[in-house]
Amino acid sequence: MMKNRLRLIFVIIKHQVILRYIHFIVGFFLISLCVKTAYAESIMITQSDVMNKVIFDGKWTFFYEWKRSGLTDLSYDDGTKIELRTAHQDNFIYVFIDNLSDTTIDKGADSATICFDTKDEKSLKPNSNDYCFVATLDGSNSYTLQGDSPLGINSNFKKIDNPPGFIGISSVSDINDHYTDVPHTSYEFRIPTDLVGRSDMYGFYVGVYDSHSNKIYSWPQGVTVDSVLKIPSPSKWGDLVSPDKSLPEFPWPVLALVSSLAIITFMTRRSAIFHR
Repeated sequence: MMKNRLRLIFVIIKHQVILRYIHFIVGFFLISLCVKTAYAESIMITQSDVMNKVIFDGKWTFFYEWKRSGLTDLSYDDGTKIELRTAHQDNFIYVFIDNLSDTTIDKGADSATICFDTKDEKSLKPNSNDYCFVATLDGSNSYTLQGDSPLGINSNFKKIDNPPGFIGISSVSDINDHYTDVPHTSYEFRIPTDLVGRSDMYGFYVGVYDSHSNKIYSWPQGVTVDSVLKIPSPSKWGDLVSPDKSLPEFPWPVLALVSSLAIITFMTRRSAIFHR
């Protein structure tokens, strides 16, 4: 009888230790998620089944072209408004930048840059996992930059060959624009995941240059850049969440939390049955 009681006490203590350990793990993941959210702005990207119908001419071409994409409204202190839309389908990430306030058209000068930290490392200096893509208004050549250059004058980025399937193009909007009939600059990008990989979270930066005002409007909006030739450190970029590894589209801490809660529920029920 005494032996059975000791065995029962041992099992109870064992279950309590396991449950406390699981609670610790859950708490750790919650803290990780909160810290990530607190220190990095995020954009939730939308999976779409119509991005392959986009006509890449640098503008919103027909009414529903970019309708089924994630929308981020950007407003700045000087009144500038930019609509940023993101989506992914199959092997590409799609980005549309509609600079509603840039109505002074400067062909060959206005430009937009989007950057991906493919490992979301937030390093002080860009490395070989960091890529930027640049499109110039009515420019014939968009181009790709990769980190890990020793030249600080270029923000440690170097120009590389454009990857297969990449598109970066800019034009002036027309009456088909979703937001206004007033002509303004806009930009379309198609980024191949063969280059940036598939992840649930990327570091992400957007810089829109208005040549007339000589200003760069950035996302995250707290990032300041004083020259069109400069790109801010990846440590200052936000997050793009999450062109998938196959879906669902949740950051890994959330998935881990759900799994841990399932384990807690199982262990609690098992313990209750044991004590009946």
